[in-house]
Amino acid sequence: MEQVSETFTIDLRRLTVLRELQRRGSLARTAEALHLTPSAVSQQLAALAREVGVPLTERDGRGVRLTGQARLLLTHADLIAAQLERARADLAAYGDGGRGQVTVGCFSSAILGLLPSTLAALRDRLPHLRIDVVESEPPDLFTALDAGQVDVAIAVDFAAAPPHTDKRYVRTDLLTDVLDLAAPADHPLAGQGRVALRELAGEAWIVGEARSCCGAVARSVCAAAGFTPDIRHAVNDWAAVAALVEAGQGVALIPRLVRSSYAGRRITLLTTDGEPPSRNVFAAVRAGSERDPVLAAVREQLRSMAAELVNC
Repeated sequence: MEQVSETFTIDLRRLTVLRELQRRGSLARTAEALHLTPSAVSQQLAALAREVGVPLTERDGRGVRLTGQARLLLTHADLIAAQLERARADLAAYGDGGRGQVTVGCFSSAILGLLPSTLAALRDRLPHLRIDVVESEPPDLFTALDAGQVDVAIAVDFAAAPPHTDKRYVRTDLLTDVLDLAAPADHPLAGQGRVALRELAGEAWIVGEARSCCGAVARSVCAAAGFTPDIRHAVNDWAAVAALVEAGQGVALIPRLVRSSYAGRRITLLTTDGEPPSRNVFAAVRAGSERDPVLAAVREQLRSMAAELVNC
C-alpha cells in the first residue's frame, strides 16, 4: 500500500459504507443494510483504501475487521459529516425556515401516542412544511439517519440504539414511558394494591420480538426481576397484545404511550413494587443539522408534546 498522500480526496459515499461496516460488523450485514451486494461493499471499501492509501480492513477468520487506520479515519468521517450538516443548516436558515420536507423515523408506540398531536401542531404552525413518517427501529433507523433517508429519529434506549456518547448525533430526551403490567380482568391478583413482578414469573407472557425495542425492554425488565418469561405469544402490535390479554392468553408489559390501543378492553393494569418499569424515549438528528430551523421546530414541538403527555 502506498504512503498516504497529502492531497488525497475521499468519496463521502464510501465513508458511509465504512461507517456501516463498523456498525454491522460484517460485509453481509453491511450489504443488506445498504441494499448492496457483498461484492459491491468490498469494491467500495477497496476503492476507499486506494483513495486514502492505507489498509482499511483485514481478514478475521472468514470475515473482515476494521484496521486501526480505518477506526482513525472514522473519527474524522464523523467530524466531516457534522460539518456538512452545519453547512446545510446554515443554508436552510438563510430562508424563513418554514418550508421544506422532513422525514421522521419512529417506532410504532410513538407513532401511535406521540406523533399525531405533534404533527397536528406542526401543521398549524408551519403549514408549508411536509412531514413524512417511516416506521423503523434501531439499528436500521440510524442507518437511514446516516444516509439522509430520515431527518429525525425517534427511538428508545436499548442495546441496538447508539449510546449517549455517540458524537454523530444530537439527542433530545423526550419522556420516560412507563410500562404497565396488563393481566386479564379476572386475574387472581386483580385489585391488589401493588405486586412484585416476580409473582407473575409462572404466567404465560405476551412479548414482542427480541429485536424490537419493546421486546428487548420487556425481556430485560423480567431479567432484572429475576426470571425469564415464558413467552407464549410473540406479538408486536399493541392492539393485538391487549386483545390477547383480554382473552386470558397471558400477561404483558404495555407502554402508556399506547393507551388508546387498550382503552375499553377488559384488562387489569397492575402496579409493580418499587420503581415502575420504563423506557427512555429520545429524538436524534445528525450532528450539525440541529441548527436547521425546520428540524429545530420539529424537535421543539416533540419536546412540548412529550411534556404534555407526561403531565396528563
